[in-house]
This record gives sequence, structure tokens and C-alpha cells, in this order.
Amino acid sequence: MNRRNMTYFIIVSVLIFITFIVSLNTGAVRIPPSDVLKTLIGMGSERQELVLFSFRLPRMVLALLIGAGLAIAGTILQGITRNALADPGIIGINAGAGLAVVLFISFVQGSITGLSTFNIFLMPLFALMGAATAAVLIYLFALKKGEVTPTRLILVGIGIAGLFSAAILIFQLRMEPRDFMSATIWLTGAIWGANWSYVLSLLPWIVLFLPLVLYKARYLNVLNLGDPVAVGLGTQVESERRWLLFAAVALAGSCVAVGGAISFLGLIAPHLARRVVGPNHYVLLPAAALTGSLLLLFADFVARHLLAPNEIPVGIVVAFFGAPYFIYLLIKTP
Repeated sequence: MNRRNMTYFIIVSVLIFITFIVSLNTGAVRIPPSDVLKTLIGMGSERQELVLFSFRLPRMVLALLIGAGLAIAGTILQGITRNALADPGIIGINAGAGLAVVLFISFVQGSITGLSTFNIFLMPLFALMGAATAAVLIYLFALKKGEVTPTRLILVGIGIAGLFSAAILIFQLRMEPRDFMSATIWLTGAIWGANWSYVLSLLPWIVLFLPLVLYKARYLNVLNLGDPVAVGLGTQVESERRWLLFAAVALAGSCVAVGGAISFLGLIAPHLARRVVGPNHYVLLPAAALTGSLLLLFADFVARHLLAPNEIPVGIVVAFFGAPYFIYLLIKTP
């Protein structure tokens, strides 16, 4: 790793630390930095412990995990498709996961509020099935004469996302008015599970798939050279592509299950990291993960404070910056 890459990792890590500390201090209940430190070591008041450990810390840890997961998923999709516009939200994978979660809540839980701990841990599994269904449909419809072009992939993904969004709305109408509003806010992208059960339900997926993807980084590097070159180097192209696609779908689906359908994060984070560290996935993957964590943590801070005391969904903040960047890339892409 050269000095430029190391500098990038240090700067992003420092920014994450600063944003994390500021987020702990600020909110409806302001806690001075010295009291935050005392509370973290068990010397704070009961009120401070409740605010930090029951509300702020789990929410911020979720933001870090979701940001890393979606960024890695976007990096994988861009690598295996050689498509700079690939993103779990744009091509419909998030919509598939969202539909599965809404179906799960509608038929199993019955209410989006007060989810049981058992159902919280089941949601990522249902989200994975929904995301996988969307990925298979997108691939089949985008395949033409044995080839999937970047533009066709995006257009088919947008169509599948629209279809799934319509299905989501149909099942939302079966919900009680309060649950309908909660589901609508969640589907725009909201870190709604502000407790440790949601963190623990997502953590195994991140811990399992991030090392796997890092281990497969060499295959992403080879796939970037094109299928003929990859085959010539002895790579089982389709097998590795399927494994990597499954990892991207699993990461995106589990993140959607606890954080809603946050679009564009998987697009922006890899692009920002790639501009600095380059296309080598051994460095790009961890750089994108850190960048995604920073972006979502900062977006969550803005979402909580921009219209305080009211909050706006974090997905809206991400989309505010991500949508113009997507349009820029769409215009730039030949």
C-alpha cells in the first residue's frame, strides 16, 4: 500500500471517529464530551446511560455496518458487471429485499412496530430471498445473445425496481395507517432499528461476507480484465461471478432488512474510493467500506439535526447527493 492510499485510510478513519464523537454528544439530550467518556466507562447518570446505550450507540453502529455493507455490495456489482452505474438500489436489488421484508411483516409479524427479537433475526433471511429473486430476474431479462450490456442492465433494473415498488404499495395498503406510514418512511431509507437486536441481526452477515469478499478480491481484479483474459488466466468466470453476486445480494439484502432501501450509497462510496486508491480491489474494497460508513454516519447526523427536533429519513439525505452524481455518471458513460 503506497503513501497516498495510507493517507486516505487515515483521513477517513479520523473523520469517522470525529463524526462518531460529535453524534454521541449532540441530539435532543445534549451530553458534554467529558460526560460521554464517563458514561462509556460506567460512571454516568442513569439518564445518560439510557440515551447513549439504548438509543445513540446502536443507531450509530448500525450506520457504520450498513454503510460498509452497501458500499461493498456496490463495489462487487460494479466489478463483476464492469458497469460504473451498478448499485443495489438502482438496479432493483434493494426493492426486491424491501418487498420480501414488507411481505414478512404483513403476513408474519402483522405490525411494523414492536417486532419480536426472533422476527428481527428472521428478517435478513427473507430480505436475502427477495434480493436474490430480484437479481435473478434482472440478469435473465438483461441477458441478450449471451451478453449483458451496462445500459440494458440499468434499464432492466429500473423496470424490476418499479414492478417491485408497485407490489410493495399493494401490500402496504393492507397495513394499519400507523404501520403504513412507518413502512413508507422505512422504505425511503431509515435506520429504524435503534436497538442492539438489529445490530446483532446484521453483524453476522457483515462478519461472514466481508472476509469472503476480501479473499475473492483477486477474482474481481481478474474479471475487470474481461472474460476472455480471465478464462485465459484459468479463472472459472461464471462460478466466481455467481459467488460474488451472491455475496453482494446477501450484504445488500441484510442491510435493507434493518436500514431500509437506501439507494445511491453503493454507487457513491466505491467511486469516491476508486478515485483515490485506484482499481485494485485488495485496497478498493476496504477503502469503499470505510467511505460508505463515513457517508452514512454523516448522513444520519444530518438527518437527525437538519430539521430538529423532527427527523428526516437518512435515505433522503443520501439521495440528495447521490441522485445528481448518478445523473452525472449516466451522462458521462458512453
